[in-house]
Amino acid sequence: MSAPIGRRRWAIAEGYIPEWSNGPAPLFTSHETACLLNAGDRDARVTITLFFADREPAGPYRVTVPARRTRHVRFNDLTEPEPIPAGTDYASVIESDVPIVVQHTRLDSRQAENALLSTIAFAGNE
Repeated sequence: MSAPIGRRRWAIAEGYIPEWSNGPAPLFTSHETACLLNAGDRDARVTITLFFADREPAGPYRVTVPARRTRHVRFNDLTEPEPIPAGTDYASVIESDVPIVVQHTRLDSRQAENALLSTIAFAGNE
């Protein structure tokens, strides 16, 4: 690509991992996902910091998105520096050393009729 696409700082104000799921794992495990697109020519070094209503932030969680690739990061799978608690509201700030695009997706399978939501994250100022 000739020009970078995306931003270096993103926010997802809404986050919640349901405490239970309905259906076979891992396909139907309730989860939150940050879909990260790096359309540039350099690998993206990404950090994710979580914010809570009643405690100090958690993180940073570190992931790499190779150049010209996408990576879908399930928040349920983030364990270092600590697992993300299920059943707890949180928000996330995602920062990258190169421009990326971030989309947020949730699968809520607590009922047999699954719910899926997806939205583009908020792109902060550079």
